[in-house]
Amino acid sequence: MPQMAPLNWLALFTLFIMIFLIFNVMNYFSFFQTPKSKKFKTSIKKINWKW
Repeated sequence: MPQMAPLNWLALFTLFIMIFLIFNVMNYFSFFQTPKSKKFKTSIKKINWKW
């Protein structure tokens, strides 16, 4: 696309990378992370398979 040649491709690449990184950071921090202080007790059930 020679029409867009004067736009300095390195500046456009850095602009898109920065937009991508800002978008990902905003999505990561947009929800409240609940602390994992609760310990769930996993009950292990032994199943005797009778083949």
